[in-house]
Amino acid sequence: MANLLRTSNPALNDKAFSGEQAAFGEAMTLNGTVNKTGILLLCSVATAAWTWNQFEHSTIAVMQLVLPSAIGGFIFALVTIFKKTWAPITAPIYALLEGVVLGSVSALLEMRYHGIAIQAVSLTFGTLVVLLLAYRSGLIPVTEKFKLGVVAATGAIALLYFIEIILGFFGVHFTTINGAGPIGIGFSVVVVVIAALNLVLDFDFIENGVKTGAPKYMEWYAAFGLMITLIWLYFEILRLLSKVRSRR
Repeated sequence: MANLLRTSNPALNDKAFSGEQAAFGEAMTLNGTVNKTGILLLCSVATAAWTWNQFEHSTIAVMQLVLPSAIGGFIFALVTIFKKTWAPITAPIYALLEGVVLGSVSALLEMRYHGIAIQAVSLTFGTLVVLLLAYRSGLIPVTEKFKLGVVAATGAIALLYFIEIILGFFGVHFTTINGAGPIGIGFSVVVVVIAALNLVLDFDFIENGVKTGAPKYMEWYAAFGLMITLIWLYFEILRLLSKVRSRR
């Protein structure tokens, strides 16, 4: 069980570092991964800020970029997962495309709920810092049972979202969990917690990758995997806040 279910993140799963040891050249480091994560964050923030600014001038034109950017981001995410050696190139492209989606959705909700975007950003990075400190201090023991629980819960959410998308084509919508009632808000709180706990698994997995002496390009890949979780967490927090604000 020692190597089972390292993380539920599709990029940072239990096989991501399998066979990825640096026989020659530099090996992956924790500082290098942090730096690469910072670069990817800057890429996302840059395109998000550009999209936000353009949104004020041409809402329709910007919203037309959301679907192509989301599809493009998904494609580059898959390419990165299956071709890890390409991560230094594909990961920044993924971050840039996701930034367009982030900026568009955030600007759209900001029009309805003033201040919601900065609240979501603050909560996302606040959660990141708190969980990182908790992980480094050992307050959250990353046991196999903990990993299995988070992976199972994340898988259940992914399955539910997939079923919801499929049924949506037939006019069936889960109004209860998507609404602003107590059940809908409670569901979003649970999803936010699970998304946040995935950060802990990501931290643990990255640390294990450093210990195995993975090659330098895996810093980009690990940063990419962490970005997936952060983006998911941000969207779920944004969703939760919009439900709460709609009740006022």
